[in-house]
Parts: sequence; structure tokens; C-alpha cells
Amino acid sequence: MSMKNILCFGELLLRITPSETASFQDPFSIYVGGAEANVARALASFGMRVNYCSALPDNFMSQRLINFLNHQGVGTGKMLQCGDRIGLYYLDQGADLKGAVIYDRSDSSFAKLQPGTIDWDRVFDGIDWFNFSAITPAINQNLAAICLEAVKAAADRKITVSVDLNYRARLWQYEKKPEDIMTQLLPYCNLVMGNIWSANTLLGIDIDKDIHSKNSKQAYIDQSIHVSKKIISLFPSCTTVANTFRFDTGTKQLLYYTSLYNNSGNYLSPEFNIHQIIDRSGSGDCFMAGLIYGLLQNHDPQSILNFATAAAVGKLQESGDATRQNVEAVNGLLMKLS
Repeated sequence: MSMKNILCFGELLLRITPSETASFQDPFSIYVGGAEANVARALASFGMRVNYCSALPDNFMSQRLINFLNHQGVGTGKMLQCGDRIGLYYLDQGADLKGAVIYDRSDSSFAKLQPGTIDWDRVFDGIDWFNFSAITPAINQNLAAICLEAVKAAADRKITVSVDLNYRARLWQYEKKPEDIMTQLLPYCNLVMGNIWSANTLLGIDIDKDIHSKNSKQAYIDQSIHVSKKIISLFPSCTTVANTFRFDTGTKQLLYYTSLYNNSGNYLSPEFNIHQIIDRSGSGDCFMAGLIYGLLQNHDPQSILNFATAAAVGKLQESGDATRQNVEAVNGLLMKLS
């Protein structure tokens, strides 16, 4: 069986993080970031054939980034060159992107993309799987329209589409509600990843408002089954829904488990107690990469979920936005943690 070609589409960002040593000589670290770039880099680390499509200005910094991605095993032949700047974001070491993040991505090359200007015949040439996230349509109305172009073009070409329902409240600042945008995109998606809360915010799917007070793992699992069934009912192209559960249990400590639902039933990952988090950024992207990897390898649902979960847990132990784990490392971690 020939290897499938994956395309990830989203904004490539530079992340600036204060150094933990608080050195006055080198007070900051800089990482290459962006959700879809993280997925692409993880897939490349897993030995998959993956391309990345973003927009960068024509300058020496962009060329360095392209060279870096190529060195990581990510194809950049689908990249777009336009505009004047690379987007930035600022995040404290170990902080959660949902909270202490500062974005500086207005008027970036990617943010200024216009509908009707991307040649999807070129971008999707030779592609079998297309991955994007809810971060991209959150940036502005034009990018929401571009995402709709993309998923329609992918569906027309029988390309499998995956989406991460990652919700970034600080990005949804234009006049449309997230639900209005995302419910237009989901009819073209085959794999949906997120959590019960993002499904509520981005898709309008109801959840039990008292679920936290119940303090019950079974209540969370039951809710994930309800949400998964609802997504598949509302969007019949979707055949697989994955949900993550991540609960803080102390300073730099987490309880982490996941679920996967498809036509054969609901699957649960092992439960991981993580005692030392180095960097939260990119763990969900690593989980998505693990799902795509397992599905394209035709692994059974439980093995797919276990691998993706272990990959996400491993990412929490790495600095930066993208994992450096290979398949052997993830499987070794899974054996160690299970």
C-alpha cells in the first residue's frame, strides 16, 4: 500500500517565551509554532508524508522557516508567498494557550489572505488527507471563507478532512458567532477532534451545565458519547469523533484521558497522571497527529486512541510547540505509562 499524502493548512507563527532562568543575557526563547504546523511536524516525526500550506512574506526569515520545516521532513511546496509579516504570539513557559497568551498576528501574511486567490487545484494536487483547525476561521471573516473553499474543494476531490475544534476566545473578534462559521465547515469533515466544551461553543451542542459539580469520570464519558453521537447525526460525513479530557490536579500536574467514538462504539484511553508538565503548547496537535497516523495505518480504534494519547502526554514533557517523538518513543511511553 502506497503512503498517503497529508496536507496541513494554517498560520505559521513564531512563539516568544520568557526563559525560565530569567537570564538578562538571553531573557527569551523563540519557537516555531502554529497548530497545523505542529501537526505536520509530528506526522513527519512519525514517518508520514506530510505537506504544509501557509502564507509567508518573501524575506530571509521566511526562508529560514521553510528550510527548518524541510529539515524536519515537512514538505513546503504548497506554501504561499505574499504580504509583509510573520505572525507572533507570546506565552509564558508552561502556560495554557487558553489563558495567558498574547497574540500579535494582525495584518500577517496569512491573516491578509483573500478568498478566491488560492489555487486549490495546485494545493490539493496529490493530496489524500487535509487537516485544519478552528483557529484559522477564528482569525477573520476572509479566512473563514477560505476554509469553506478548502473543505469544499477537498470534498469534491474525495480527500479525507480532519478538524480540531480548538477554541481561542481571543481570536473570535469579528461579527460572526463561532457556531455560525463552524457549522458551515463541519458538513465536509470526516474526523472531528475536540472536547465537550469546544463542541458546545463552536457547534452549539448541548452539555450538562452541572457536569463539573458531579465530579464523575463516568459523567464526562457519557457526555462525550452524547456529543459524539450528536456531531455524527448533524454532520453525516463525520465518521469518527475524538474527545480529550485534561484536568489540572496541581501546579504543573494533570489528569489526562481521551475517548474515540465511531460506528463500532466508544473507546477510552488509559488514564494518565502527569506529575511534571514542561510545556502545554501543542499537546492537542500531537494528539491529532496520532489519530491521523493510526487511521492511515489502518490500526484498530483502541490502538489508534492509545497511541494518540501517549503522544500527547509525551509532548507535555517537551519544550516548544511541536513534538520530537518518533513512533518508537511514543510506543515506549505507552508501555511505560499504561
